[in-house]
Formats: sequence, C-alpha cells, structure tokens
Amino acid sequence: MTVAIHPLVSPWGRFGLYSFFIDADEPAIVDTGIASSPAEGMAPALEALGRRIEDVRWILLTHGHIDHVGGAHALWELTGRRAQVVIHEADAPMLRSRRAHVDEYLGGRGLYLHDLEGEAKQAAATKAVISGELEPTMLVRGGETLSLGGGTTVSVHAIPGHTPGAVAYVVDGQNDVFVGDSVQVHGAANGFPGFVDPAGYRASLEYLRDDIRPSHLYLGHPYRTAGGVPYGVELDAEQAQTAIQESLDIEGRVGHAARGCLAHGLRETSSPYSPFEPVAEAVGYTGDPTLEPSPFFTSMHGYRTQFKQ
Repeated sequence: MTVAIHPLVSPWGRFGLYSFFIDADEPAIVDTGIASSPAEGMAPALEALGRRIEDVRWILLTHGHIDHVGGAHALWELTGRRAQVVIHEADAPMLRSRRAHVDEYLGGRGLYLHDLEGEAKQAAATKAVISGELEPTMLVRGGETLSLGGGTTVSVHAIPGHTPGAVAYVVDGQNDVFVGDSVQVHGAANGFPGFVDPAGYRASLEYLRDDIRPSHLYLGHPYRTAGGVPYGVELDAEQAQTAIQESLDIEGRVGHAARGCLAHGLRETSSPYSPFEPVAEAVGYTGDPTLEPSPFFTSMHGYRTQFKQ
C-alpha cells in the first residue's frame, strides 16, 4: 500500500521551514524546523489534513542543524513523549546539547568570520530556536529498517558530507527519499553549497544517483539552479537526477578552485572572502559569505581539512 507524503511548512522570518509527514499507521514527521514550528506550522497543517500531531509516533531527523532539530523537543512533547526520536549517532550531540552548535561554529566557519560577538550570537540563537535539549530514543548508523506499522517500512542510509551524521530516509517499496540538506545544488538563499566533508558529500551524491535513484526526492529547502531559480522541495525522478548531477557538477568546480587556492597557499586580504578569495573569483560567487549559516566558509574549511592545509 502506498503511503501519502505531505510537506509541512512552518513560518520563519522571510522563509518557510520544511518538514514532511509520512501518513503511515504509525505516522512520522521528517525534520522539525525550530522551536515554534510544531505548534505554528505542523499542528495546523496536520489538522487541515484531518490528522493530529498527538498521533505522530516517529520523529526522523536527517541531520543535526538547528533548523532541522530545533523543534524536536517541542514536537516530542506534543506527542505525549511517545514518539521515537531518531538521529545518526554522529549528529546526536547537536540534539543533546545547545553548546554543540556553538562549538561547531567556533571550530569551523567562525574561524574566518572575525566576529567578536560570534560566540554570543550563536549561543543566543540556540536559546531562541532550539526548543529543548533532548536525548534521542534511537541512534542509527545507516542500514537500519524502521517499521511504521501496516507493512510500511523506512530504510536508513548514511549520506555524510553536509554534516558527519546526515542520513537519507527511504520509504521502501515506493522509493520516496528524504535527504534534508544533503543535495545542495547551488545552495539556498546564500547561493553557495555548504558541506563539512567534501569527499563524503560527493560520495553520498553518487550513492543517491547510482544506487538509491529516488522516485521522489524531498529536499529540506528549495535549493537553486545555477541561474538562481529555486527547485521545489518535492522532485520527481527526472528532477531528482538533475538536481543530484548539478550538485556534483558544482562541487567539482568548487573543489577544483579550492585545491588550486590551497596549493598556492592561503593569504589574508581585505576581501570578505579572505583567505579564499581566489575560489570566489574562480566560481563567480558574489554573495555575502558572512550571512549565516555561511556555507562558503563552511565548505572552504571542509576542503582545508580534507587537504590538511
């Protein structure tokens, strides 16, 4: 039996945050937005579908970033603390601790932003948009199968790169695939793809393209083409292959430029892209690299780490 998938959009500033409802016997929500998302976005959207948020039995987290796990505690509370909360073990610290998000900032993109108040801003953001620290009820590594009742199963696939613990959830039999932010194309509002592990990101994209081959691909945000046109968050099989291939192509160009920049040695300049100004020039990136979540510096630090520079 085919189960229905419904996008749930929650308001957040100029943007909407996307979660997805799997309408199985034991209903699941994939990703949770921020603290306000369950009450302000998910609950009314489910009510319009004739469903109740109290009946959700699975909370499936694709990765640990603040706009995907921020609403997890609030959603769990709304289910009467009965829902299973699932996350990859590598990203679990981001669910357990607000401080983990601050440490991630300081150890990565924060090294290049030179914002004296950066740590305080990050700490304030975690307090504002993470509904609570939460111990997951199920840790996964990839390879697990989750039963949502009535014969519906979801398989878990490790797709590291965007974060160390990024996963894809696949509704078995209909090959609906939820990847969170692991298919970045040319990025979202910042116009640049973000990943902490470039080699892992590329390998995961190839795995999605060649092995999983989604019938439908569900994205965490409306990522954009080279021309800046947003994809939707629900892609059919052809659109999915196009988005995955385009993600590989842009990683190839960015990676080539990053390797060249690192080979010539990093040099501090007055450029906002410093010390990676040659990369921005090579790929024609003219966006604001300081705009959080600063994917330009996240990815550049990923290449620097990969090549041990």
